[in-house]
Amino acid sequence: MQVTEVFGGRLKLRQLVLLVTIADEGSFVGAATALYISQPAVTRAVRELEEIVGVDLFVRRPRGVSPTVYGEILIDQARAALGNLRRAAQQIDEVKQAGTRPLRVGTNLAGAYSLLPRALVALKRHEPGVPVSVREGTAEELSTALVRSEIDLMVGRLDPSTYRGALHHLRLYDEAVRIVVRRDHPALAEEEPTLEGLRAYPWILPLRPSQLRRELEEVFERQGLPLPADVIECSTMLTMRSILVETDSLAPLPTYVGLRDEELDLLTTELDTVPRAIGVTLPADRSVSAHARLLVDALADVARSIGTELQAEERRLRGRGSGSGPGSGSGSVEQP
Repeated sequence: MQVTEVFGGRLKLRQLVLLVTIADEGSFVGAATALYISQPAVTRAVRELEEIVGVDLFVRRPRGVSPTVYGEILIDQARAALGNLRRAAQQIDEVKQAGTRPLRVGTNLAGAYSLLPRALVALKRHEPGVPVSVREGTAEELSTALVRSEIDLMVGRLDPSTYRGALHHLRLYDEAVRIVVRRDHPALAEEEPTLEGLRAYPWILPLRPSQLRRELEEVFERQGLPLPADVIECSTMLTMRSILVETDSLAPLPTYVGLRDEELDLLTTELDTVPRAIGVTLPADRSVSAHARLLVDALADVARSIGTELQAEERRLRGRGSGSGPGSGSGSVEQP
């Protein structure tokens, strides 16, 4: 079906605005007031809209109106269409101000610490004029933003369970979650510290709701342990690092955080968290810009180096502990 054939090509933008406004206000009177038009004009416009669609869209109640099942369907799609148009207007304004289309990247902690910064440096070395905006958030928040076209791609832990079919996941390497502490932390003197023993220390845990927080709670539950009593909930790396360096606190973080920081170290204690895949999430239903493709290439190059370093670190941790730690994957990169 051609776009022009939808509802006979008679549906107008102002009718979508009216439809959403009536739903928000709950009455024709409220919609008329919000849109600065008369109530008879609203009633007439709704009749015209119902004629176009061929079904009743609202049911009159003692106090206002409520949408029919047909009305609910059309209202949902009207909201989406208007939201897409607003975002298009914002993007056009950004291009007018910057002279080119900005590259909008979402990232979570696993991508923000080293992978994305190093890739952006490489991108900027070859394309210094492209404006880039970085948005941090949880995997759930960023997946929603990607589906809504608020960002162009997402870098960090992959979560294939969200928006299946709407997003494409490109695995770059695997990275375990490890317990990160300061370099002279007393727990480092233990050959194989247990989760039960580590509960006595202060902990920094990710905020609820997040995928990593759920996984960590499951780890404690599987071992029959309650969560630590002394907890700070935080997902900001600068705050977490300051607390880790200055106290005996522990924080479950991506391995690379403890590997690359001269003031931090990693415990050998295993945290069986899944998934561990780090990579890029792209929209499955639309193409990305040339600059986004260049960034994906830069991310793949950086990922090869990180994967090699993570393999070496896992071997070091296995050597420190008496048990065998989890592997960090092959470090292989799936080509975009």
